[in-house]
Amino acid sequence: MSKRVRFIVPFIALALLNGTVEATSQKLTVMLDWFVNPDHAPLVVAVEKGFFAAQGLDVELIAPADPNDPPKLAAAGKIDIAISYQPQLHLYVNQGLPLKRFGTLIATPLNSVVVLKDSPIKSIADLKGRKIGYSVGGFEDALLKALLARHGIKLDEVTLVNVNFSLSPSLISGQVDAVIGAFRNFELNQMDLVNKPGRAFYLEEEGIPAYDELIMVTNRDKLNDPRLRGFLRAVEQATQFILNHPQEAWGLFIKNHKELDDELNRRAWRDTLPRFALRPAALDTGRYRRFARFLAEQGIIKEARPVSDYAVELAD
Repeated sequence: MSKRVRFIVPFIALALLNGTVEATSQKLTVMLDWFVNPDHAPLVVAVEKGFFAAQGLDVELIAPADPNDPPKLAAAGKIDIAISYQPQLHLYVNQGLPLKRFGTLIATPLNSVVVLKDSPIKSIADLKGRKIGYSVGGFEDALLKALLARHGIKLDEVTLVNVNFSLSPSLISGQVDAVIGAFRNFELNQMDLVNKPGRAFYLEEEGIPAYDELIMVTNRDKLNDPRLRGFLRAVEQATQFILNHPQEAWGLFIKNHKELDDELNRRAWRDTLPRFALRPAALDTGRYRRFARFLAEQGIIKEARPVSDYAVELAD
């Protein structure tokens, strides 16, 4: 997660479909997890192709000033939908936030621990005594705690540094020795392009159960809102279009974001396509149950609550 592109000014909405939206369209505010980037391609393409408009929706995509904000604002009812992370959802629900997952955007982990390729850090065990950068508090440090514990290292035996959006730069400059939260489809490409190649440790290969990286969450009181079902239909339609027409979809993605038309984002686009959820509404309850048990066993959450407490598959 330098996770993606840092060029959009926070709180600027994406352009509306071809400049006009029917008067009957219903407004829907969606706050992204980060600045717009290829991870959000189904959302952007759904705007540009008119898939949201066809569902009667006027969707506004908003970049957050702070990546910790979106789920909190959704819980407070200040936005309709937040793009967030499955691990973060477990933490917030255990803290009492009235959130529920109703859709998935990225169906595989992207998060990883990254070091410079020529670093003396050859395994997670070598992180002891090192400085580790992170960007999203509350779950990246929680995952790191679990990773370290498998190697007999306590969280207070490393130094955590909040580097916000600057994961790769902080690593390349030597401000930190490693970063957690680096997205494998972005940071590794970014580092390679500046001739500072990185090495990734993948969470699901280090004892962390597989999970959905990017999910759609809303206040649990909004689950009967018919706009959510229309939103999911449009996202699924956009995902299928991207997979069937990747080059045309790329053109739509950069149409109103010329600053993203560079080698980094082209590489990230290529590496992200296989990871989109083909059935955004579908819920793998077993996966969520396993991940909740893992977090509880690690002491990251107090209890593994029933999946129905924090995730739902909306009937269409």
